Amino acid sequence: MSAQVTPKFGMVGLGRMGANIVRRLQRRGITSVVYDLNPQAINELAKEGAVPATDFTDLVNKLSTPRVVWVMVPASVTDSTIAAVAEHLSADDTIIDGGNSFYRNDLINAEKLAAQGINFVDVGTSGGVFGLERGYSLMIGGEKTVVAQLDPIFRALAPGIAAADRTPGRIGEPTTSENGYLHCGPVGAGHYVKMIHNGIEYGMMAAVAEGLAIFEAAKDAIPAYNLDIPEITEVWRRGSVVASWLLDLTAQALQENPTLSGYSTQVSDSGEGRWTVQAAIESGVPAPVLSASLYSRFASRGNDDFANRILSAMRYKFGGHNETPKQG
Repeated sequence: MSAQVTPKFGMVGLGRMGANIVRRLQRRGITSVVYDLNPQAINELAKEGAVPATDFTDLVNKLSTPRVVWVMVPASVTDSTIAAVAEHLSADDTIIDGGNSFYRNDLINAEKLAAQGINFVDVGTSGGVFGLERGYSLMIGGEKTVVAQLDPIFRALAPGIAAADRTPGRIGEPTTSENGYLHCGPVGAGHYVKMIHNGIEYGMMAAVAEGLAIFEAAKDAIPAYNLDIPEITEVWRRGSVVASWLLDLTAQALQENPTLSGYSTQVSDSGEGRWTVQAAIESGVPAPVLSASLYSRFASRGNDDFANRILSAMRYKFGGHNETPKQG
């Protein structure tokens, strides 16, 4: 491999998002050295033009300096992976944490890496499995000069100016935010903005779900309405103020399976929803919608069963009330 074509960019973690980030960069002329614990994931990308690595040492040796290594692994192993990769890097290299890490952990990781002269950048990455085609919305934290050096990578990954109509009143050269990526501030700022982004996502998803659930129950109301929920979501997608990508995905799911049979009634939550509520409490900012949307996920998993039994017991003890058996 000649010096002229030696990649500067490496990806650790080739799950759905990590692999598609590599593919999107490849389509835009940026070749990646890739590593994952799953050899099959490495081999698949190698067939598409990526450079395979057998371990961290091999990955680092196949990168030209200054190296950039993007870590895209589950939050539970992010810190240990960053530390392991850093053992093989040199001063002026950069590690990007592109996962959904807690922003305060970024400060700790950045401080540890700075002692070795290694740069740290945190990137909140939104786009999911559709990012390969649509591009990724990137929320970036880190030193200004370091982030500026990474601009070709972020610009290649972002959706671009054509992804949305320009906001009225914006003139002149489009900003990076209009292209779909933004340097939000110093280390941790990227993940902080992404954290709140995901908290808002919780609230939006809960609002859609609750509204459609009321429609589903209308068949038993007085008067009764037998509403076609898939068709309602379709009409809302066109010209409605609640039109959104989340509604698009909901309409798609309902078109495929109007009863949503096969989907679980238990809804998981990740750290961002909890961290958002925690940030609201620490800041003294009321966030009833975001908080309730998180608690509704807890309830979906039966985490309120004991509390409900306590309520039922109190009603019986003070008034002899027996609960009406659930119908259906």
